[in-house]
Amino acid sequence: MNDISRAIRSRARAGARLAAARSLACLAACAMVGPDYQKPDSALKLPFQHPQAVAAHNGAMQAPALDQWWLGFNDPALTRIVERALGENLDIAGAIARVEQARAVAGHAGAELLPEAGLDASAAREHQSLQSPLGKIARNLPGYERNQTLYNVGVGASWELDLAGGLKRGAQAARAELEAAQAENAGVRITVAAEAADSYFRARGAQARIALAEEQVRTSEALMEMIQLRLQAGLSNVREKSQAQAVLAQARATIPSLRAELERQFNRLDVLMGAQPGTYAAELKTAVAARAPVQVPAIGLYQSQQAPSEVLRRRPDVIAAERKLAASNARIGQAIAEYYPKVSLSAILGFESLGAAGLFSGDSFQPLGLVGLKWRLFDFGRIDAEVAQAKGANSQSLAAYRQSMLRAAEDVENAVVTLTELEAQSRELREEVGAHVNARQAAQDAYKGGAVSLVEVLDEDRQLLTARDLLARASADSARAAVATFRSLGGGW
Repeated sequence: MNDISRAIRSRARAGARLAAARSLACLAACAMVGPDYQKPDSALKLPFQHPQAVAAHNGAMQAPALDQWWLGFNDPALTRIVERALGENLDIAGAIARVEQARAVAGHAGAELLPEAGLDASAAREHQSLQSPLGKIARNLPGYERNQTLYNVGVGASWELDLAGGLKRGAQAARAELEAAQAENAGVRITVAAEAADSYFRARGAQARIALAEEQVRTSEALMEMIQLRLQAGLSNVREKSQAQAVLAQARATIPSLRAELERQFNRLDVLMGAQPGTYAAELKTAVAARAPVQVPAIGLYQSQQAPSEVLRRRPDVIAAERKLAASNARIGQAIAEYYPKVSLSAILGFESLGAAGLFSGDSFQPLGLVGLKWRLFDFGRIDAEVAQAKGANSQSLAAYRQSMLRAAEDVENAVVTLTELEAQSRELREEVGAHVNARQAAQDAYKGGAVSLVEVLDEDRQLLTARDLLARASADSARAAVATFRSLGGGW
């Protein structure tokens, strides 16, 4: 019988070891459930379009670095505005706060992988009721004391064994969401820098157009004086005087709307710089001469024929969309982990005593060990729904990522073609302005000599004013298009 018993016990131990080995193998296989993340293709295979952009730029010009593209304009006022906006803008401050929140969430998710420990101590003073169950039993015992003080000191620790990897997937998702928040913060910086530069060039464009209109007013006033003298000498008539007055009034009428536009842009710049409207307007009251167009690195993209995806992945909005996609992929694994049991280990090392003197003695030592099991065994319908929801969110994030790539490519194409065409327009307008200046001077000389009527002089005035105004707008728009190109390439962070 002893041999039979030993054989039975040996076989039982072997079976237990086999079962334990199988359990460990199963746990190892289930260490990280859910799909592992792989960065998707962008689906942008064609090279950038509009190769004519290469011929529209001077290849000898040096393109500024993308991280500080505003320095390429060689404009100290612009540099001061952009850097002040990056340091004081409240949208950037809010984005930084969101990054800190995401960092805290990621830290919390990572901490869930580690054991949790705590210290607990208490001292309770009790006057026991004689009518309670314990009081009725103890009241008849010799030396029973109704007033009691209970001391309790304990150190506890618990640890959830991440058997299915749900906590790891949650930590992965939180880290990816932190990276997405950081990219969105960079995107806000790009937007603020670009909006500040755009508003600055709109203000400078308005100043240039105001200066042209005021110059036209002075020219028209001089012409009015000449007509008045000719009228007194009998060489002109009231009709010519009225025509000149109309041209003068037309030139003056363009100024108020331009001044309103200028003040709006000044106010916009102050808000972008985190200041009350009117704070920094005085710094920009003096107009500056138009500067040469800045070279943009986008032209190199057309020359090298790089795949758009390799260029556009540097954009913060694309980075944020890709990181959100990674987070949604990890959330799938986190949802699938709910199919598996959760095991936790807990332990308490404590002392409990009715007297303070013997609290830390061996007789007061009170340890406790606990193994917990939690399994949503009959809740699979809800888990199925949670997994389906996570997969749906992942599909949505994938579509958002691909859409961000398409929009990024659209931004680059639109910005570069707008820039090149505006520069071509500016070249033609400069030639037109030069021709109108010569024609107006000739018409005015001919009018003084009586060879032509005042109508021809006034018509040349009108055409010259229109051409100069178009040139000023084209110059400002060209600078704004350069800003849009830097912004489309993800420059500024």
